[in-house]
Amino acid sequence: MKKPISITALSSISSLGSNPSEIWDSYQETTHGFAQKNINGKKVWVSELSENQKREIADLRNSDAKYQALDDSVLFAIQTARKAIADAGWSENSNFGINIGSSRGATSLFESYYHEFLEKGNVSTLASPTTTLGNISSWVAHDLKSNGPTISHSITCSTALHAILNGVAWIQSGMTDKFLIGGSEAPLTLFTIAQIQALKIYSRLEAPYPCRALDLEKKTNSMVLGEGASMACLEQGVQAKRLAKIEGIGYATEPLTHNVSISTDAQCFQDSMEMALNGISPDEVDVIVLHAPGTIKGDLSEYKAIQKVFCNKTPFLTTNKWKVGHTFGASGMLSVEMAILMLQHQEYLQVPFAQQKTPSKPMEKIMVNAVGFGGNAVSVLLSK
Repeated sequence: MKKPISITALSSISSLGSNPSEIWDSYQETTHGFAQKNINGKKVWVSELSENQKREIADLRNSDAKYQALDDSVLFAIQTARKAIADAGWSENSNFGINIGSSRGATSLFESYYHEFLEKGNVSTLASPTTTLGNISSWVAHDLKSNGPTISHSITCSTALHAILNGVAWIQSGMTDKFLIGGSEAPLTLFTIAQIQALKIYSRLEAPYPCRALDLEKKTNSMVLGEGASMACLEQGVQAKRLAKIEGIGYATEPLTHNVSISTDAQCFQDSMEMALNGISPDEVDVIVLHAPGTIKGDLSEYKAIQKVFCNKTPFLTTNKWKVGHTFGASGMLSVEMAILMLQHQEYLQVPFAQQKTPSKPMEKIMVNAVGFGGNAVSVLLSK
């Protein structure tokens, strides 16, 4: 890290809640936030927004005629981006960059337009502009009247942490001193869930814990999909109002033997974590928030990578996917949010079925991991 960078605001929307106190209260509970949804005649676990959150999104959609044609993934992003810049004290029409990514983009809208095409042989006028991946960042920039650069990307499940990389790069280059970054995902559609089921990784488990993320002894895959968005404001320097400081960033991609897998000891994670340490001793890392999607191979390979990097002094390990599900492109920032809340409250958050001894020392540094299909790993090291 050539220059220190602060996270000065963070906002999210998910089944965990919509504000820091509500989200922290949710983390204090040992119950998950999943519900069963009828998919093609079968009940499937999903992590949905609450009814109040859905009403807020509906109100946003109806607040402007232009917004009525937008996908939920865009509206989630607009809602959280507004809150983030307000909390950071940034004004509209100012020169800050925007990089909001998504794994799937306008999933529901795209499927709806394709269904229309199959039935009628043509589609509505706005089919293309409202389903492009760049649609999310562009509409947020329009809504906030930003004068800075607007970037979109998809790097599957590590998308949100790649947005951090991009924001850090722009700030360190001197081309801007502020960046709004994050991810947004609305994947709870018939076709998207069917795709994950086809991979044989979607959970068929029953309560109390349908997703067994970080259970290294599980015998079956247990991924559960969730919807949500999370945004953060990055600013150059060590800001007095910071929520956390970015100590290091790491990234790596490994050659794959299969389209959806990584190596048994996740070489990409080994490389990204070592890079994120940035010369800091591994002993200084107090917690790692794992990507841990709830799959047998995914969870175990990441754990083995941690063992390789941290040897016999493995930090406290945790994850939130047992509770909020896998929100694809938004998941990395929800993990960052979890890390920041732990730093603020100085409380180690346990996974109920993967209990560890709670460390007695204060938390100073937390590493957050994410990886996506294609072996694109990112690790971010945060400090108080």
